Amino acid sequence: MEALRVTSQEELDEAFNIRKAVFVEEQGVPLEDEFDEHEAHAEHILVYFEGQAVGTGRMRVVDDIAKLERICLLAPYRKYGLGKLIIKTLEQLASEKGLTKTKLHGQTHAEGFYHKLGYETKSPVFMEDGIPHVLMVKNLV
Repeated sequence: MEALRVTSQEELDEAFNIRKAVFVEEQGVPLEDEFDEHEAHAEHILVYFEGQAVGTGRMRVVDDIAKLERICLLAPYRKYGLGKLIIKTLEQLASEKGLTKTKLHGQTHAEGFYHKLGYETKSPVFMEDGIPHVLMVKNLV
């Protein structure tokens, strides 16, 4: 298990394929909503399990806060602790940039997962692409 920063177009394509499989095909997010104008400016990571890319996430800076986005794992790999690795790696990228706070829009079914990693729910439930979410934040220091 390892998480690595995306540094090539080939790796970015792998990340996009994972997101398409999870968000578009599995969860029904419209393809045009999944990929946005922030792709080129965000930092993307890939998580590998036994040499295969199986998860991804991205981080971008919004108002001096690290916004963690597009966090997902292919279904067969959701039981190995890889989600925690994605979050910890994105938080490390934020810390390297000198950021002290992270936020994310967590799907409500994953709210407990984020709570275990130190995130606090800061909003009522809202809908994003037909999926219930909450705003969650964490101080890194």
